[in-house]
Amino acid sequence: MDYEQIDIFEEDFWKLKNILTNLKNILDARMILLIDRAGQLIASAGDPEDIDVMAFSSLVAADYAATSHLATLIGEDEFSTLHHQGQRHNIFIQIVNNKFILAVIAKAHYPLGRVKVETLRTKQELSEVFVSITQKMQEEKPEKLPSEDLSSEIDNFLEDFFNNL
Repeated sequence: MDYEQIDIFEEDFWKLKNILTNLKNILDARMILLIDRAGQLIASAGDPEDIDVMAFSSLVAADYAATSHLATLIGEDEFSTLHHQGQRHNIFIQIVNNKFILAVIAKAHYPLGRVKVETLRTKQELSEVFVSITQKMQEEKPEKLPSEDLSSEIDNFLEDFFNNL
C-alpha cells in the first residue's frame, strides 16, 4: 500500500501536540496518539508508562488496516472509527483525513459517547492543521522538477567529465 509522505514543520508539530494534549485533558485519558497509516508515531500526549509506544502505533495501524479490509468484504468503503473495550481501559480509534489515525486510550469507566464527541471535534482541528501543512508543502515545491530522463543527464555529465581529462 502506498502512503503519502508529509513534512511536518515544527510550529505545526506543536499545534498537533497541543490539540492532543487538550483532548487528553478533556477526557482525562491515559494517552492520545496520532499515527500515520504506516504505523509511524507523529505525536502523542500523556505518559506511556509501561506501553511500548512504537509497537502500539504499529499494531493500531495494522488493526485499522485489517478492519478496513473487513469493511470492504461486506461492501463498506471503510469503518472510520473502532472501539476496543477492556476492564480498565478502552481504545477508541478515529481515522483523520483518510491518512492518519487518532488513538485514544481512555479509562474504561469514561462514557464512550463523550469520547466519540470529543474525538470528532479533535478530528476537525487536526484536519485543519493537516490542510495547512499540505498548503505549505505545495508552496515549497520547487518550480522546476528534475528531468524525466535524469539518468541520461548523469551519463552525459560523466561522459563530458571523463572526456575532458
